[in-house]
Amino acid sequence: MAFSELLSLTGEARREIISRHRAQGVAIPFDDGVIIAPGVAIAPGAVILPGTVLLGSTSVGAGAVLNNVQAEDSEIGPDCEIGPWVRLRPGTVLGANLRIGNFVEIKNSEIGDGTKISHLSYIGDATFGENVNVGCGLAVANYGGTPGVKHRTMVGDGAFIGCNNSLVAPVELGPGAYTAAGSTITEDVPEGALAIARARQVNKEGRG
Repeated sequence: MAFSELLSLTGEARREIISRHRAQGVAIPFDDGVIIAPGVAIAPGAVILPGTVLLGSTSVGAGAVLNNVQAEDSEIGPDCEIGPWVRLRPGTVLGANLRIGNFVEIKNSEIGDGTKISHLSYIGDATFGENVNVGCGLAVANYGGTPGVKHRTMVGDGAFIGCNNSLVAPVELGPGAYTAAGSTITEDVPEGALAIARARQVNKEGRG
């Protein structure tokens, strides 16, 4: 987060920016904890709820609802519902009609229209298509083992990612692909295929 930018936003400057956005048709019903940097663009009809911090060159589309969101140098499309407790790091581009829920962090990624990432997930250096459904607890493992090297993950339109998954980049899920809950995906998944990548359960009787 640009700390120097926050320092420049005195109480008076913060109130002036919020008042300007309100006058332009942005709904900010309560300004508790709301910080909007001078370079942020918000379309009329967007709703900014308490705890939201928008920095850098972030843009917000019409009809988007942001609830306790921290975003820096990110694009948020129209009619998205984001939050609470969501962090959008630089390079994040969100399409239209997305649902990004509790405790989700996204970095340097493009997310297509209609995709749902409901809660407890990290997505970094990835491209997700349209109408993808992400179960809770997804982790995109994007680190390449060398400082500064990040591999990319690709997810096709209509894919379904099960709960508690890891996608180990570089990896690609084709359109309509499914992954089973608890899977660690290390190889590409073809279009329409189901990937199951977990050990078989073994019960040992008499443990106690």
